[in-house]
Amino acid sequence: MIIMKYTRPALLLTVFFVLLTGFAFPAIVWGVGRVAFPFEAGGSLIKDGKGNVVGSSLLGQTFTKPEYFHPRPSAAGSGYDAANSSGTNLGPTSDKLVNGIKDDPATEADETYLGFGDLAKAYREENGLASDTVIPADAATRSSSGLDPDISPGNAELQAARVAKARGIDPQKVIQLVSQNTTGRSLGLFGEPRVNVLQLNLGLDAAR
Repeated sequence: MIIMKYTRPALLLTVFFVLLTGFAFPAIVWGVGRVAFPFEAGGSLIKDGKGNVVGSSLLGQTFTKPEYFHPRPSAAGSGYDAANSSGTNLGPTSDKLVNGIKDDPATEADETYLGFGDLAKAYREENGLASDTVIPADAATRSSSGLDPDISPGNAELQAARVAKARGIDPQKVIQLVSQNTTGRSLGLFGEPRVNVLQLNLGLDAAR
């Protein structure tokens, strides 16, 4: 009887808190999220003009064609691999980060690890810029997650001429689209202005 005197309350409290924290609380949070923030709670999924899901506003993806804006470099797997979210973990004084390594043993056979200098050079050549053109940091650096969906407005503006030429449209129209897809600082204070690459590219296709 003495054992039951202390065991019964313990068991009842355990069951109560399992139901409260394991079922009731998650269900309430899920319900509030679905009602108050349906887009975010659903994965922030983005659809094209035909209603097909083409990605998420929270996860970047690779674009390589000249008629599209390109994201910042990624160290997640082979690039924007959500199963391998990662940064380089290299410090700012790392020679590998700055200059890269040819035939890097940490990569696949005979694969070169591109450093900041390599990425900056490739970016300038890709966008027809002079070799001494100052470029935004995100144009030649990888994000810590490897899945950054946004680029800076300055990065997008430097790509605008290439995109306009590839599509045969007025560069000012492309610049206008960049402005329309630029998100300001959160609450006007936090972070920096940014442009979601996927949404910008969908805007390009819609304008076409």
